[in-house]
Amino acid sequence: MRIKLDENLPTELIDALGAMGHEVEDVYGEQLSGHIDPEVWEASQREQRLLITQDIAFGDARMFRPGQHAGFVLVRLKRPGRGALLLKLSQVFASENVESWSGCFVVVSDSKIRVRRPE
Repeated sequence: MRIKLDENLPTELIDALGAMGHEVEDVYGEQLSGHIDPEVWEASQREQRLLITQDIAFGDARMFRPGQHAGFVLVRLKRPGRGALLLKLSQVFASENVESWSGCFVVVSDSKIRVRRPE
């Protein structure tokens, strides 16, 4: 799966998810760090990458109707330190069928994963 990591996620995820066979880039590698959310979103869509972020500004599912984009994952952990994010996302990507998330709006929390699929 093609993935883009927002700047609020640990860069170690590039290697962790890459080791699982995913093609992972982050906003730092593309000089998008500090850019406004719509620019990060547009870059993700142009490249057909699943965007992973903690940015709640992206949290309105009405803005990201399933089936009309490459896929979006919003991570909402109670204690989102680097280690917790790395562990949780590594576990999720190792145990879930993330390939089926293309075009979906996904929320990953401490206790569950909600996937809104295209209708």
